[in-house]
Amino acid sequence: MGRTIPCTVGRGGVVDAKMKREGDGGTPTGSHAIGPVLYRPDRIPCPVPGAYAIGPGDLWSDAAQDPAYNQLVRAPYAPSHEQLRRADPMYDLVVVTGWNWPVAEPGRGSAIFIHQWRRPGAPTAGCIGFSRRNLGWIVARLAPDSRLIVLPR
Repeated sequence: MGRTIPCTVGRGGVVDAKMKREGDGGTPTGSHAIGPVLYRPDRIPCPVPGAYAIGPGDLWSDAAQDPAYNQLVRAPYAPSHEQLRRADPMYDLVVVTGWNWPVAEPGRGSAIFIHQWRRPGAPTAGCIGFSRRNLGWIVARLAPDSRLIVLPR
């Protein structure tokens, strides 16, 4: 759309998708489908029709050997997971990408989200981070054929 938007990537940098592993902190190269949009209804209005409201018990499984690996799960959930309802604003608005989702290959890395960054230049755990303003702009313009394209560095 004619804009260059600053973002942050994983602490492991941009990695070849063939080498991506759970917990490596890398952002995988490739063209990734755009999945559902998640949001915190207690903090922001619904950003787009069909967005999923993150509730207090919503988690994301990062337990590679669990059948629910790389899926939205609900508490109580004993295997390793990430809280979606965070104290900080990073997950107030989240776009799930098609990296190893919806059918996950164990150990290839869980969710590569598009979410709010901590601050400019601060790395993520492997996701793509944008400023809150730019993230809102992007989400408002997503189309069914939108893709996240991560180029090798």
